[in-house]
Amino acid sequence: MTQPVTQYAKSGDVHIAYQITGSGPLDLVMVPGFVSHLDLNWDLPAFVHLTERLGSFSRLIRFDKRGTGMSDRVSVATLEERMDDVRAVMDAAGSARAAIFGISEGGPMSLLFAATYPDRATALVLYGAFAKRLWSPDYPVGVEELDRQVYLDLIERQWSGEADVSIVAPSLAHDVKFRERFSTLRRMSASPGAALALARMTTEIDVRRVLPAIHVPTLILHRAPDRDVRVENARYLAAHIPGARYVEFPDGDHWLLAGDLDALLDEIEEFLTGVRHGPETDRLLTTVLFTDIAGSTERAAEMGDQRWSELKATHHTLVRRELDRFRGREVDTAGDGFFAIFDGPARAIRCAMAISRGVRQLGIHVRAGLHTGEVEVGREGISGLAVHIGARVMSLAAPGDVLVSSTVKDLVAGAGIEFEDRSLHVLKGVPGEWRIFAVRQ
Repeated sequence: MTQPVTQYAKSGDVHIAYQITGSGPLDLVMVPGFVSHLDLNWDLPAFVHLTERLGSFSRLIRFDKRGTGMSDRVSVATLEERMDDVRAVMDAAGSARAAIFGISEGGPMSLLFAATYPDRATALVLYGAFAKRLWSPDYPVGVEELDRQVYLDLIERQWSGEADVSIVAPSLAHDVKFRERFSTLRRMSASPGAALALARMTTEIDVRRVLPAIHVPTLILHRAPDRDVRVENARYLAAHIPGARYVEFPDGDHWLLAGDLDALLDEIEEFLTGVRHGPETDRLLTTVLFTDIAGSTERAAEMGDQRWSELKATHHTLVRRELDRFRGREVDTAGDGFFAIFDGPARAIRCAMAISRGVRQLGIHVRAGLHTGEVEVGREGISGLAVHIGARVMSLAAPGDVLVSSTVKDLVAGAGIEFEDRSLHVLKGVPGEWRIFAVRQ
């Protein structure tokens, strides 16, 4: 999916950044959780999958709340002001009526919007949401005030450091690359002051009295193991919103993208359209490309965190530009490496060569490996033996090398691409011996 152009809606004197993807028959406004960044989200493969699924049956309208992401960095807003921001975005996007999808902290505002503007909200979908954040005698499922204060103190002291994801995404807490990516996304989405002000405002939220006034069709989704917003919060919403449909999932984290995302999307699609298509596992022949930056650990230590992060961002931009030019599809990005697929092996090779030449101008080298074979495309992404072979071929490459399996070499005969034999190799975890070739550049 091509990253959409960021546009701006004027809400009073504040500019609200928004993006539109998909061309389905209904409009769907996604209200983000705590903080967000429209452009940086596209670095997350799971997010790309999310937008592709939602965009398959809707015109998806996403925005950054005022004070966060690419919207104006202003002081924290009230729920009323944030409702006006949604109206401004809908007006700018030409949306008279839309389903509202409130995620986590975006839930209370979505609840208030649906109750206040039923003429503009066709439906309401909530995920990981709550009506009230703090514990009280009449709301024992909330967070204890002392625990919440600890969280606020952590924002003030450690916003610039590595994010602790053990609450929002415990299943990914041991993934170093994810923690780094999540930390960068958080820092770029809000300043420490803005994050703290937003968290304090969220702490005071209580929209319980609004719930009986919601009369649009409502779907509530929650993962039972959620450590950030306890599942009892969702059950409370379901019990107090007239006619609400509630679906509870036995696995997964609070962070929307951590867990069985398609199970959530299936429920949303069926609720909004009456049809549950769901992604079916499919098998297809494709060329896989793996790349990574050679000697990245040493270069990072040599350059320092700031300069290395800037260089890596430039590298990512270059790789994505070449993928787009040669019709490649980015499947995953981990640290400094890319995994992409192509519908033609010659284009995949030429893309790898263009990436290799381009990054030399940055003073770095990449290693690239390609293989053509049958892969499975399903809920968990792209998998199969061909994926493992491509990764193993890349692991044999020296800095600047573009290596291919003999399958790739045979398929591009007559394309004018020259190779040199790099002999037979045993690829770890792959049966038999494989002849590997290097592309002459």
